[in-house]
Order: sequence, then structure tokens, then C-alpha cells
Amino acid sequence: MSVPPSASTSNASADRSGTPADNSSAPVVELEDVTFGYASTPVVRNVSLRIDAGEYVAVVGPNGSGKSTLMRLVLGLLRPDQGTARTFGELAHDFDDGSRIGYVAQRSGAEREMPITVREVVKMGRFPHVRFGLLSAEDWRIVDRALETVGMGSFADRRITQLSGGQRQRAFIARALAGEADLLVLDEPTVGVDAESVEAFYALLESLNDSGITVLLVEHDLGAVTDHAERVVCLDGGIRFDGDSEAFLESEALVEAFGLTTRPGSDRR
Repeated sequence: MSVPPSASTSNASADRSGTPADNSSAPVVELEDVTFGYASTPVVRNVSLRIDAGEYVAVVGPNGSGKSTLMRLVLGLLRPDQGTARTFGELAHDFDDGSRIGYVAQRSGAEREMPITVREVVKMGRFPHVRFGLLSAEDWRIVDRALETVGMGSFADRRITQLSGGQRQRAFIARALAGEADLLVLDEPTVGVDAESVEAFYALLESLNDSGITVLLVEHDLGAVTDHAERVVCLDGGIRFDGDSEAFLESEALVEAFGLTTRPGSDRR
């Protein structure tokens, strides 16, 4: 399907005065010295991070390192205790153009209980673009193209409850594509998905990134991350590493954050 033109990159930011700002050149994500905690315990500390249009960034870290909290800050679901979080140049908690962000979460029991078809799930991506949920013929064409893009066209009339874990995640990516998202945010989307489906899933992400969509991924599988992502951010409260995935393999972050001394995925065949 067609992908909206990617924004160019510079240091533009939101106008706090309330005057509409020209954010066409802003980073997709920009965190500046962000600290957030639950009660009095900081979970994310002094994090500064910039993601430009078209990047493929994976966030890794041990359990409790603040990865999911970071995602919620980027999505505007949480406000920083200190610092600022911006999405497309606007303060993240004020950003209201939901069509530009596609979010794919971990598998959940709720997904298995949804008594609707795959096509009905994907059409939800069009809701920000239409009034009263009434889809036009063009909207339906976009929905069907999204299904074809993720290889789920033949499953359109199947109930979401009848899909495998990998198929379900593809359906939710299709929903994001139907919304014509510029940024795809995924929080450990391959948990519980079989190995063969995981490889196909990552091939799909690479294809979408090649088409211009910015990808921000939280992933527990270090081997998958280093095999597929271009840039790795290692989080352990603060940022321990931010750079090329190959450089990450040689960094001290593997030992400091994970206690690892061998290459992730080195024993995979």
C-alpha cells in the first residue's frame, strides 16, 4: 500500500504557547532528559533519545529496565516527571493524530476473545480518517491492500480468534497500515509466536521499513534484534548503549546489562 512521505529531520519542536507549529521537519520521536517513576522509584532516568523518519530502532534491556515505560512515554500514555517527550514535534501527551502511529502490543487474552473477523479488525485503522465510522469504497480498498501487504488477504473473513499468534500480529500490523501510520511501535510482539512465524514477521518489518515506515521495537530476543534492526538502544533505567547493531555486539552493554559474554543467537542454526 502507499506510504505517506517521510518527514525530513531537524531540531524543530512544539510551540508551548499553543500556536500551531510547523512540525514537518521534526524528529519522529524526541526525548530530552526524561525521567519517570512510579511512586518515588525512578524507572527511566535521564533518557535522551532521537529517532528520525525511516529509522528501524530496537530497544532492549533486562526485565524491569523500563522498556515498556519508555514506549508509554513515546505514545503519550505517561507524562515525564522531568524532561520532555515529543512525537512528530509535539508534546507526546498532547499529540492527537492517532492515525500517524500504529501500536502493536504483546499478545493478550483480550485478542483471543474478540468475536470479529480479521477484516473488521483492520478496518479499525481507518476510523481516524472517517466520520461516524462510515467507510467509503476507497477506505475499503485501503483495508484490503493492507491485508495483502502483510500476507493476510486470504484470511480476511476468518475470525481473529482462529488465527495463530503470528497471524494475529500480522492482522494488527495491517490495522496500523490501514491507518497509513508513519510510525510503527511494537512492544515485544513475538512473545509466544513460533520460530518460523517470527522470521516471517521480521521479514515483514524490514519490508515495511524499506517502504518508509519508521519502526520502534521493544524486543526480548537479542538474537532477532541484532539480526534485523539497524540501531539498538540498550536500556537499564538509563541508556547504556545507543548505536549500530553490530557495534552493540562488541559493547560492554551486553555484560553490564545482561551479563552476556557470547554473541546473541550465535547458537542458532
